[in-house]
Amino acid sequence: MRHVVIIFAASVLAANAQHHSQGHATSSQSVIHHEVSHSQPSYHHVQPVAVHSAPILHQPVQYHQHSSHGHEEHYAHPKYEFQYNVEDHHTGDIKSQHETRDGDHVTGFYSLHEPDGTVRIVHYNADDHNGFNANVEHQGHSTHVQPVHHAPQHAPYHH
Repeated sequence: MRHVVIIFAASVLAANAQHHSQGHATSSQSVIHHEVSHSQPSYHHVQPVAVHSAPILHQPVQYHQHSSHGHEEHYAHPKYEFQYNVEDHHTGDIKSQHETRDGDHVTGFYSLHEPDGTVRIVHYNADDHNGFNANVEHQGHSTHVQPVHHAPQHAPYHH
């Protein structure tokens, strides 16, 4: 009898075994803007509205080929220059960057003070032909702060 129960339980488990997947994630949101009135509140009652819609008729979708005659793609030539500096001695955050772009050619540099006391300076350029290239330079000597170990202080003990 025990063998019958084990075989029955195994067959039930095998029949219920299936692939479990995570499924598909969906996300949605609704943004609702409520007008706020700062005047005296007004109270009124709205009469209910009865709406009847016609039945939906399914028809095949008509495809109309649009001609691109007269349509021209607009290519805006990217051109910019920017720069920033941060000098926060309280937190030690000291860095700067300068970059220029003219079309697909980008050049620039950035520098930052590392926690070990050195300054990292990176000069870079990028274009369609050569890709991204960077030259990294380190200035200064690395100084590691040694932790200070204090001798334990014991409270005076009297007998």
